[in-house]
Amino acid sequence: MSGKLYLVGTPIGNLGDISPRGLETLGRVDFIAAEDTRVTIKLLNYFGISKPMISYHEHNRRDMGEKIASRILDGQSCAIVTDAGMPCVSDPGEELVALCAERGIAMEVIPGPTALTAALALSGLPTGRFAFEGFLSVQKNSRLSHLDAIKDDMRTLIFYEAPHKLIHTLADMLHIFGDRRIAIAREMTKLHEEVIRTTLSEAVTHFAEKAPRGEFVLIVAGAPPKERVQIPFEEAVLLVKKLREEGMSAASAAKQIAKETGYLRSNLYKTTFG
Repeated sequence: MSGKLYLVGTPIGNLGDISPRGLETLGRVDFIAAEDTRVTIKLLNYFGISKPMISYHEHNRRDMGEKIASRILDGQSCAIVTDAGMPCVSDPGEELVALCAERGIAMEVIPGPTALTAALALSGLPTGRFAFEGFLSVQKNSRLSHLDAIKDDMRTLIFYEAPHKLIHTLADMLHIFGDRRIAIAREMTKLHEEVIRTTLSEAVTHFAEKAPRGEFVLIVAGAPPKERVQIPFEEAVLLVKKLREEGMSAASAAKQIAKETGYLRSNLYKTTFG
């Protein structure tokens, strides 16, 4: 009988944030797959848990993934954890989950803290719709290309960033996005937790004068809605006629042009078709 893979969320800073269920799971599984065993051993020692661990990270994920899956298929249970937060989100653990899904291995998630939603909640920016973009590339051209591809996204955008790259990332965002609102969260749940709510231009100036320290979550306002260019009503009518001539039904043609121009569908239909 095969075992099970448990996805266990761990604290992003404050050890008190781990759930009782998370601790119970870590204490019950046969072994733990950790991003960095040196980090995870501190968590286990703090709560008096002793378990065999193996290292599973970006550089060994393919080889170790197969070994982990084989052990689970042989009946062992495994908990996968990352250094901080939810494993398998912007994390090589996503490949292990995909592999286990392919092999028909049972999986269970034990939710825990995650920096992206914690920072979003504190940001003061719209939270109803957002897009998590993870870490941007260290290569400037790739970073600019990534930002350019999402510059028109009207959802709130969330990024992770390291301190040594922060000033370059902020400058590139200002160049591509324009001067948008941004909330910069650092050291979430830790002693020196801080959220700076400002603009991209002010953020560039701030960190040019004060060297950034700690791990950062960047919450950037989405693109403003594009202003609709209002064409003369007569031109809108001609567009409806053109669509009709191309084979579109009268109702559909009027509806599409109404959506594109802002004119009432009923007025366009009545003027065009009588």
